[in-house]
Amino acid sequence: MNLTVIGTGYVGLVSGTCFAEMGNTVTCIDVDSKKIEDLKKGIIPIYEPGLEAMVARNVNNKTLRFSTDLSKNLEKCDIAFIAVGTPMGDDGSADLQYVLQVAKEIGQHMTHKLIVVDKSTVPVGTADKVRGVIKEELTKRNLQLEFDVVSNPEFLKEGDAINDFMKPDRVVVGSDDDEATDKMRALYSPFFRSSADRLITMDVRSAEMTKYVANAMLATKISFMNEIANICELVDADVNKVRLGIGSDSRIGYSFIYPGSGYGGSCFPKDVKALKKTAEEHGYTAKLITSVEDVNNKQKLVIAKKVINRFGEDLSGKTFAVWGLAFKPETDDMREAPSIYIIKELVKRGAKINAYDPKAMEEAQHFYLKDEKNISYFNSKYETLKGADAMILLTEWKEFRSPDFEELQVQLKEPVIFDGRNQYNHERMLKKGFEYFQIGKK
Repeated sequence: MNLTVIGTGYVGLVSGTCFAEMGNTVTCIDVDSKKIEDLKKGIIPIYEPGLEAMVARNVNNKTLRFSTDLSKNLEKCDIAFIAVGTPMGDDGSADLQYVLQVAKEIGQHMTHKLIVVDKSTVPVGTADKVRGVIKEELTKRNLQLEFDVVSNPEFLKEGDAINDFMKPDRVVVGSDDDEATDKMRALYSPFFRSSADRLITMDVRSAEMTKYVANAMLATKISFMNEIANICELVDADVNKVRLGIGSDSRIGYSFIYPGSGYGGSCFPKDVKALKKTAEEHGYTAKLITSVEDVNNKQKLVIAKKVINRFGEDLSGKTFAVWGLAFKPETDDMREAPSIYIIKELVKRGAKINAYDPKAMEEAQHFYLKDEKNISYFNSKYETLKGADAMILLTEWKEFRSPDFEELQVQLKEPVIFDGRNQYNHERMLKKGFEYFQIGKK
């Protein structure tokens, strides 16, 4: 099929590249001309394992192209995907200005029957708005072209997005038209050849709702476990053992019940707020979802509080080695990362930070921590340790799992570790001579 993907952010670039990998002819569109020129040169704006090689391969095979010209690329297009950003507004709702602007441009330039797919994460009712905008533009042109608006939410995990797209556990398609549904099924059928058809069809509004509910459910599991961790500390229980105890129950499972410093990223914080806002707009107070958000906001400061309890409110003259800045491993994404809140909390008390992350340091320096003066960035985890008063682990990158603990003891002023992801065994750390602080264990 001939596909046009509008938006070359995380969702658009991954989706377009994976569709091209299956033999479709894909053009990814963006208004940012520099970004498009960089993509043509093989410069990828995000870090995602496997993506750079897949982009290069499909550009070379001429199945993937990049352009700023939407009009030209709608001429032979079968399906147009809207994959632009839906940033969080000041009131917590999803900002649809970019989605509706794309809808307007589609209405201004389409020349034949088209399927328009909302791939961006959008609140319930967005498809109706997109349909209305396109229809309005067609009316201005005195055209009565047929088109369908479909909801096809993405379920990609940053750090494993290629695998998620190429081997999906489900594909949700919301459509009110049988012909559009059949075409979407044909598009996705190559992704299910080695397993049963996992394409789930439903009405458009249910599909729009499914994305938000999925992320809110996962966020709920995280906040629930973090709240249990905080209770465990108060009653002198070990949340790591509690996790094993409850995870063995097949009704619960082990996914998303790891205690830590809270969730971040581009999806969970934004989608939880948007779902809460949607409920409010319809006169309903989503108490559980509100609590999920509240618990997470407090959880981001738990490690900072542990540091302050150990070293005092005045951290002047103290230096802390921070391992990990991204909100999760295998990505350079720092949106709503706990590291931002923890580092700022320590710096404002006079602390100096020696930071290292395998992929996210450029994001930290140029965007998320650019205004913080007391942060130095290093090229390896061990370089951060020299003369530091303690090490703070905030992202569970694999290279942090089995460090040289003797080197830590040599380089640190004192053998003190604050572990925001519970990577190490508490008893073993104590035997090695470390003063070891983690989540959910005294």
